[in-house]
Amino acid sequence: MNRSTPSPVELHTLLGGIDIYLFDQLMKGRLQPGMRVLDAGCGRGRNVRYLLQAGFDVWAIDQVPEAVEAVREFAARVVPSLPSEQFRVEDLSALSFADTSFDVVISNAVLHFVANRDEFDTMIAELWRVLRPHGMLFVRLASTIGATFPVEPLGRGCYRLPDASVRYLVDEKQLIDTTRRLGGELLEPLKTTVVQRQRCMTTWCLQKAHV
Repeated sequence: MNRSTPSPVELHTLLGGIDIYLFDQLMKGRLQPGMRVLDAGCGRGRNVRYLLQAGFDVWAIDQVPEAVEAVREFAARVVPSLPSEQFRVEDLSALSFADTSFDVVISNAVLHFVANRDEFDTMIAELWRVLRPHGMLFVRLASTIGATFPVEPLGRGCYRLPDASVRYLVDEKQLIDTTRRLGGELLEPLKTTVVQRQRCMTTWCLQKAHV
């Protein structure tokens, strides 16, 4: 191995558990160091660890205080100059940020936990509101796209999946219609991964073309 080539251990330390589909956007150059990025529903920070170390201006929110504290602690170690206020306990339906605050907004495996279509639309509107013109909204969520296994409808867009979990599921029409309603543009076609007879996870990347 070339001495300049990172070892698997070094790569894991650098990238952590970053979502492979978000990593794909990094590889395509759609996220660049210096960009202001919001991870909306950050969990314990698996998708911001690399961004923090790579020079992004990272902000993160989650409803779980312990998760936010874990991100704060990691950020304090790797970028001690970042104010702890950039990592907050917040609800996606009522963000505290000003309009057009971020170059990139990430919502990874979060929106399928909403209770109904109204809540979904409210959260999407908030994520879109804080995104700057020409910014990217990266969303990964459960869907019915490509499903070849039965799901049990529970009403209001929610379903019980084969693994007994309950998720709000979108379909292709809803995502396309929402993109048009927002005035956005798809950065690439919708892409769905089918997890063997368990769930379908769709990646939805759109650009804010104008205010």
